Amino acid sequence: MPLERDTWPELPYEAWRDTAATLHLWTQIAGKVRLSLTPWVNHSWQVPLYVSACGLTTSPVPAAGELIELEFDFLQHRLLARSSRGTQSGFALEPQTVADFYGRMRGVLQELGVAVTINERPAELRDAIPFPQDRSHGAYDAAAVQRFWRALVKIDTVLKLFRSGFLGKVSPTHFFWGSFDLAVTRFSGRRAPLHPGGIPGLADAVTREAYSHEVSSAGFWPGNDAFPRAAFYSYAWPEPPGFSTAAVPPGATYNTDLGEFILPYEQVRQAADPQALLLEFLTRTYEAAADNGHWDRAALECELGVPGRVRPLS
Repeated sequence: MPLERDTWPELPYEAWRDTAATLHLWTQIAGKVRLSLTPWVNHSWQVPLYVSACGLTTSPVPAAGELIELEFDFLQHRLLARSSRGTQSGFALEPQTVADFYGRMRGVLQELGVAVTINERPAELRDAIPFPQDRSHGAYDAAAVQRFWRALVKIDTVLKLFRSGFLGKVSPTHFFWGSFDLAVTRFSGRRAPLHPGGIPGLADAVTREAYSHEVSSAGFWPGNDAFPRAAFYSYAWPEPPGFSTAAVPPGATYNTDLGEFILPYEQVRQAADPQALLLEFLTRTYEAAADNGHWDRAALECELGVPGRVRPLS
């Protein structure tokens, strides 16, 4: 199918609701393979997927002294599996239940010679059905998935540019399969109060380790039944006084239910310069967190990176 490379695609949630729910669960299966094989890294940075040139990838994962990689190819619509031993396998991404996808994934891993056991209950979802039993989710609209990936490509580029303007600790730009969002997080360098936890389908110990230090975090999610529209978000933990009333770009608002600033994806998509609007949203909401939280901005920030140019020292 032809790609519209220079446009931000439409992403109406209702139009691909069933496919989004299925894809969310499929990515959890691949992500849990990475989780089960990879040593723990601070803030669960060992578990996400990454936007790739054709979809979403685990990146290389250690397995019995070798490396494997799982990739969702949204151009050819295949699940690809590769091993540093030279073994390759995979199967078509097409309408199939989560249970069937899980069975095929297990078969692919066996072909690669990888023995792994995962927690079969989905994360961060209420009333989740274990993967081997889930025959209620099985939709796959290839065109909708490709539009979603094209949006991720556009957004990943902006998040990586935004990430380059920070000297302090900052996360990679990564796709968390539990919450099904693309995110980047900046850190003040100070410890945070103990997080109360309580996220459905996520152990409190994981949540508390993830939020062990003060953060300003921003990203994108395609929507769900509780919030049925694609949107960008930005929040601070802990949220400092004054954060929610900070000045942000027109169209962005603070959602008291979510405890986050929200900017609708559609507003960015239709802007004269989508990248500039998104970058302004990321910058202004970060500044709200940093200024109201009394971060040492002079020590933590730098100019945005430029390809091929060494960062000048101040």
